[in-house]
Amino acid sequence: MRYVNDMDQLTTQAASAHIVVLAAHPNWRESRVNRRLFEAARTMSAAIEVRDLYSTYPDYDIDVTAEKRAVAGASLIVLLHPVQWYSMPALLKLWLDEVLTYGWAYGPGGQALQGKDLWLVATTGGPEHSYHPQSYNRYFFDAFLPPYEQTAALCGMRFLPPLLLHGARSASEDAVKQHVDVFSERLRSYPDWPEMDDIESCPACAVPTTDRPHKTPE
Repeated sequence: MRYVNDMDQLTTQAASAHIVVLAAHPNWRESRVNRRLFEAARTMSAAIEVRDLYSTYPDYDIDVTAEKRAVAGASLIVLLHPVQWYSMPALLKLWLDEVLTYGWAYGPGGQALQGKDLWLVATTGGPEHSYHPQSYNRYFFDAFLPPYEQTAALCGMRFLPPLLLHGARSASEDAVKQHVDVFSERLRSYPDWPEMDDIESCPACAVPTTDRPHKTPE
C-alpha cells in the first residue's frame, strides 16, 4: 500500500485537470452505459482527466500520492460508476478510505478539497419504479444518497444534483444516447449550469480533535 510522505506538497494546487472523473467499473466489457460515458469523457477537452481505477489498480494498491495530487488540482470531481448493492463499487470505496484522509480532506488542516464540487454520475440495474416503497427496493433512490452528500459536506465540497440512469440493462438505445449526450454537455459547460446559483456551498464540517485522538504506539 502506498502512502503520502509530503502533505504540504499535495495540498498545493498542482498543474492538473480542471475536471477529474473517477471511473470505477469492475468489468468494462460488460458495461452497456458506463463504458460509453467513460469514452465520451476521455475524448473531450484536455482539461478533463479520466482516471480508470480498476485498470490502474487491478491489485487494489492505490497510489495515494498520485490520487491526492489529481483531485487537489481539480474544481470538479466526478464519481462515475454503476450502483452495486445500493452503493459504489469496492475499489471506489477503498479510494475514499485511503485518499480522503483526516488532516488532508477533513478535520483540522484538512482543506485540500474545500470549495470544490462533487458530482455523482451513476447507473442502476433496476428501473426507476423499483425504487419505491411498494416495490422490491423498498425506498426511493434518494434514500441511498446521504453517504455521498455527507462525504462532500465533511470535505467542504458542494454536492451537485446527480445524473442517474435507471434500468441501464433494459434502457432503449435512444435513452442511452440521450444520457451520454447530457453527460457530455454537462462536462463541456461546467461550471455554467443554470441551477448552479441555487446550490448552496457547504462549509467543511468541524471535526473536534477529541473525536479523532492520535493513535498510541502499539
